[in-house]
Amino acid sequence: MRRLLPSAAAVAALVLTVSACGGGGGETAAPPTQVSDPSKVSGEVTWWDTTRPDSEGPTFQALIKEFQAKYPQVKVNYVNVPSDQAQNQFQTAAQAGTGAPDVIRSEVAWTSQFASLGYLQPLDGSRAVDQPDDFLPGPLSSTEYNGKTYAVPQVTDTLALIYNKRLLKEAGHEEPPKTIAELKQTALDVKAKTGAAGLALNVDSYFLLPFMYGEGGDLLDVANKKIVVNSPANVKAMETVADLISSGAAPKPATTESYANAMTALKEGKAAMIYNGPWALSEIYQGKEFKDKENLGIAPVPAGSVKAAAPTGGWNLAIYAGSKNIPAAYEFVRFMTTAEAQAKIAKEISLLPTRTSAYSNPDVQGNSDVAVFKPIMDTAVPRPWIPEGGQLFQPLLEGYQALVGGKSAPADMLKGVDEQYRGIMKDWS
Repeated sequence: MRRLLPSAAAVAALVLTVSACGGGGGETAAPPTQVSDPSKVSGEVTWWDTTRPDSEGPTFQALIKEFQAKYPQVKVNYVNVPSDQAQNQFQTAAQAGTGAPDVIRSEVAWTSQFASLGYLQPLDGSRAVDQPDDFLPGPLSSTEYNGKTYAVPQVTDTLALIYNKRLLKEAGHEEPPKTIAELKQTALDVKAKTGAAGLALNVDSYFLLPFMYGEGGDLLDVANKKIVVNSPANVKAMETVADLISSGAAPKPATTESYANAMTALKEGKAAMIYNGPWALSEIYQGKEFKDKENLGIAPVPAGSVKAAAPTGGWNLAIYAGSKNIPAAYEFVRFMTTAEAQAKIAKEISLLPTRTSAYSNPDVQGNSDVAVFKPIMDTAVPRPWIPEGGQLFQPLLEGYQALVGGKSAPADMLKGVDEQYRGIMKDWS
């Protein structure tokens, strides 16, 4: 799933508009925590889903049918909105007070931003939040803003090295690379011995983070309110990315559509390795190289000089504060985030549950992809759950595009990103 986010300028403009005009809705009192007869709950719920409609959407639509069988008086309107458009579309609709869905599948970085703008219904004490102690601490932390809960974790994710076992073996490697140095050599061996590309890079900000974390870098020091993107560690990380390209270990990627290009190259056997997450697996298995699923390898991202680490991602379900169907929306969110629903999602499309109890479900334990990703997820680095968090990716994306396009050296790239961050985080040092 692509993680491109709207530009910082677009988001800033919306924030200014909200400051002048007010938020998208007020707080509504939570209904009773118990519903004696679910079949009596009524209403119409419009849900904006951000999954891939071809490979992931059918599983969620099947869950909707199960929900409607249990809640026959609730109609669910399913709308699939591309993940790189949903944030802006929801903000525009919420600010206008018309056209916003009752429930949105919100990327973890969007949730605190939407809450800060007054667009989300507080969920503490409501039917939407069932057994909060069962949720993994990382995903649960992304649902909170100013001491209140504004969403329920649906799935969680991180990045891994996903590779073609056949191509690595033909290049003389029985095991995936564990360090960046091994990654470079393995990629060069694949290119020399098989003719395929070694590593296909995705020019997307989220996919830069493993390189930064690997050198001990980060974007922000939230505890001390410092911008740290322009650090020696991150300069080293960007030099590593540039070297992978200049050495031929990774072909020079296009600055647009690189996600689709990398996925296609992997599926068709034209590239041996990519960085990607569990959301990509259902699509990858549709490729000719992985009709035999045993040919797909999944491993932790290779370590830099400090560690191996990838970012925490995932998706929450949140309710629009201006919804006219709050009770029905509570029931829908509750149903879609049960351990049983998460087990179905994990079994069919390998998305990682956010509930601890789901991992003991036989359907989850029977999915080898989930079993591989779970320990990788346990070492993932939390991202800053702050209202500005969703604005950090566009400047980094523009810098990444300039780097791979040969228009900016690593140090200059990060200096430019730092300058844009200071326009966003005005009171940070």
